[in-house]
Amino acid sequence: MFLMITFISCNSSNDDTEDVIIEEEEEEVVIEPEENANISWKNWYLSVPVNRGNGSATSIFYETIENNKLTAEQSKYFYENSDGSYTMYTKFTGFTTSGGPYALDDGKYCRTELREFWKGNQTTSDNWSMSTGTHILESTVQVVYCEGTGQTYVAQIHGIETEGLNGSPATVKVQWKNGDIVIEYYLKPDAGEDWTSKFDEKITIGKVDNEKFTIKLKVEDGKLYYALVCETKNIATDYTFVFDYVENGYLHNNYFKTGNYFKWNKDYEASAEVILYKVITSHI
Repeated sequence: MFLMITFISCNSSNDDTEDVIIEEEEEEVVIEPEENANISWKNWYLSVPVNRGNGSATSIFYETIENNKLTAEQSKYFYENSDGSYTMYTKFTGFTTSGGPYALDDGKYCRTELREFWKGNQTTSDNWSMSTGTHILESTVQVVYCEGTGQTYVAQIHGIETEGLNGSPATVKVQWKNGDIVIEYYLKPDAGEDWTSKFDEKITIGKVDNEKFTIKLKVEDGKLYYALVCETKNIATDYTFVFDYVENGYLHNNYFKTGNYFKWNKDYEASAEVILYKVITSHI
């Protein structure tokens, strides 16, 4: 909680003192990585395409990551590098966050990806609304390689099924596509329809190839902005307006995601590898 102190001068001939009024401001939640760490793990959980015993992908929570308790199979998909970054490897296994095992070319994709817990509460009900405040993700990653059609999603704003609404829309997705960075975002659906990819737009915002870059997504007063930084490619795009979600009636609660969501399901061989260097989130 931050405090704002306002000094009001009283200019009477008998009193030259100053009154002090203390006003409380809104709570600001800024999730910075702890010292000597790339990420505050308590604010995320990790999904890897390993069967957790019920046919779904495995969820790995912060205690397991911080204590290096991943199994050997899980560690094929996620492991720490000597410089403190993390390798996020993935391929199609059939085990997804929506269930499985799915067959090849069955419309489902696999991922090694982080899902945000906004305030660090260990529950998927810990989500935020676009209708109030400012919400920012800054993710620094590098796509080492990406086979198949050369497409993987490295960041998202994902909606969750919210009371009175249908569906869990993948509202904003940042795709690495053969070196290009593409923003895919849902537009206002037709009357009576849900927010889905049936109504979406795609914009290419820069070419980073296999270099390290930082993608930033910001929702401020219901409006979506992006920014992109890649020093090697001399890219320094400041926040750029994309779409006003609240004005267009978007009501879903949301969470950020980042990692390696590999858009390939034609075989069990092709794979993709992303290095995660740093993640910062801010909710004001």
